Amino acid sequence: MPTLQNANIVKKVISNQIESLLSYMQNTTYNLYPELDTFIENTIKVDDLHEVYYEICGNPTGEPIVFLHGGPGSGCNPMQRRFFDPEHYYIVLIDQRGCGRSKPLGATTQNTTADLVADINLIRITLGISKWQVFGGSWGSTLALSYALAFPQHVTCLILRGIFLSRPTELNWFLGEVAHFYPEVWHTLQSYLPVNEQHDVLSGYRQRIFSEDSSVSIPSAIQWNAFENAIMRLTPNENKACTPYTHEQGEIEVARARVQIHYIQHNCFVDGSAILNAASRLAHIPTVIVQGRYDMVCPPKSAWELSQAMPHAEFYIIQEAGHSAMETGITSALVAATEKFKLLCSTE
Repeated sequence: MPTLQNANIVKKVISNQIESLLSYMQNTTYNLYPELDTFIENTIKVDDLHEVYYEICGNPTGEPIVFLHGGPGSGCNPMQRRFFDPEHYYIVLIDQRGCGRSKPLGATTQNTTADLVADINLIRITLGISKWQVFGGSWGSTLALSYALAFPQHVTCLILRGIFLSRPTELNWFLGEVAHFYPEVWHTLQSYLPVNEQHDVLSGYRQRIFSEDSSVSIPSAIQWNAFENAIMRLTPNENKACTPYTHEQGEIEVARARVQIHYIQHNCFVDGSAILNAASRLAHIPTVIVQGRYDMVCPPKSAWELSQAMPHAEFYIIQEAGHSAMETGITSALVAATEKFKLLCSTE
């Protein structure tokens, strides 16, 4: 029979091995996993209006993890499946209400953060998942924190990128103060509107993007979405060739812009200061926060403040990066987090 002393020795050896492996991982550069197909694509009726799309890939019997996309309004894409080891993880990606393949596309009625949190949990229940890791970037980080605070008993780990809490200072930055760094991009956004509307770009674009006339809504939405895309990376995409949009692509742009504007106009239906104050309640949940030093969409101050509110969290500032999850340093840090949590956060 093994003695308690022997068991403690084995436990210490295993702990030392894990620490050694984690140290090695921290100094390793990670790339995305290869392209990955889904094995389930489905929608779930969440109320009398909305059907929410979700897809599953990876290991059918693996450890569950849910991916929460940004925006609000963006929807998921196949690249986002690749942050996770498909042999280990049961990977769930959700298109939030009004986004991507959810229906009705672009719908803002009955579309709040509380609704999205309820949808995430309904999908968890539907899939028979007791606990899962939660991965969210940008707006997805807000949603991940909101979900974890509502249902901490169902969250094993948190991976958060490009922290956004929808406080007035953050929204004022995105819709004006960012002009200190991107004056030409801000000028392009403003100058699309008549001079008498340029002092309030949110209202000016809302009026046009919610127009029933697609000849008005589509060009306006394309212009609105191009603004965020232009400030997304530390090194902007220099390929500025304009590809003509099909009407279907234009409708997708409109949906994304409508959902985003709807949320921004309501401070994303959250109290960011309250989230910060409550974050200490998540101290039992292993957490990694990844932030680009030169993030012009969600500046680093919010990530730093969150790290102070969650001192147990590992906080990584990626020096040569902006906001995009697809910048090399941020991608590597995110994949490293999913690798680390393979060891630390496996469910029973």
